[in-house]
Amino acid sequence: MIKLKNKYAIGCLVQWYEVEIFEEYIESLKLALQNIENKENVMVDICFNISQNLEKIDESQMTMYDVFHRFLKTRDSLAEANISYKINFYPTSIQNINDKNIKPISIADYRREFNEKYCEEVDVLMWGETDAILPSQTFEILDNLHNEVKDKTPKYVTFFGICKMWDDSWKVLEHPDFTDKPFIDNDYENWWSLKYTMSREEMEKINNKVTELDIRVLDQHKFNGCGLVISSEVIKSGVNIPRSVFFVHEDTAFMLMIQKVLGMIPQYVIKNILLVHNRNHPKKRMYIDGERDDGTMNEKRRSNNWYVNANKMSEHNTYNLFNQTKTYSWKDVFDES
Repeated sequence: MIKLKNKYAIGCLVQWYEVEIFEEYIESLKLALQNIENKENVMVDICFNISQNLEKIDESQMTMYDVFHRFLKTRDSLAEANISYKINFYPTSIQNINDKNIKPISIADYRREFNEKYCEEVDVLMWGETDAILPSQTFEILDNLHNEVKDKTPKYVTFFGICKMWDDSWKVLEHPDFTDKPFIDNDYENWWSLKYTMSREEMEKINNKVTELDIRVLDQHKFNGCGLVISSEVIKSGVNIPRSVFFVHEDTAFMLMIQKVLGMIPQYVIKNILLVHNRNHPKKRMYIDGERDDGTMNEKRRSNNWYVNANKMSEHNTYNLFNQTKTYSWKDVFDES
């Protein structure tokens, strides 16, 4: 058994249509805590968004009542594993799930609040994601790393090795087993391809080969939001996701804020331990009324006009954080949609 010397919080926003893949994330989290003696040192934070003010549920496939209880069953498995957790529901009353006056909650909103909420309570924060599969070694590795660097570089971010990404700029993060594999568009079959959905067992087979960690320090920051690890000192120093970033691109905005406020603080990469990000998991967007049922996840999302506008406007806000330009909001999204 492993006894953690530091405290951690890992947070995940769960949209109602992600309930089918949420269980995979939780199973990997439970296995990552399986050999931790003092599990209370890791707080699992979850926000379950049951609002339908953006996506509507197709009641002919699944009722919101059934979605809600499927979520509760997965949540209860945390208690059965003696894992500390906090659950928030949004909106707080199921009677308000169709209320268009309730502001949408996005991944940017959740992660901003998560950072602020836990930075005074724990030493290290981690951004979870429903399509993530965590390595079983996660907290042992993070604890050893934090103990090694907290005195000399208390402000830092960390990332595990990742699956193949869109272009060569991500190779600094790619797990070595993926780096020399070819990029083939629309390849869903090969385990190393961008659009392949990898299982926890496949991931663990790769990670179990490791006898010595390959930890590197990047010359430039490079990360996405899935599995980002942040020392709490970063948030306490004034860095967070700006409120102008109201939808997506929150990871890029967070990186720009780090560089603006703290400069090039270290980014450690545990290169040879893989954390899976199943962006194109076939069960990622389920039971959504009126959404196309074929194509990639991105193509499905973009079949909604509001999504295209929100993505464009949030991206504009991200890349103009420090410029004298208009800041867009949800009101602008709905006015244009």
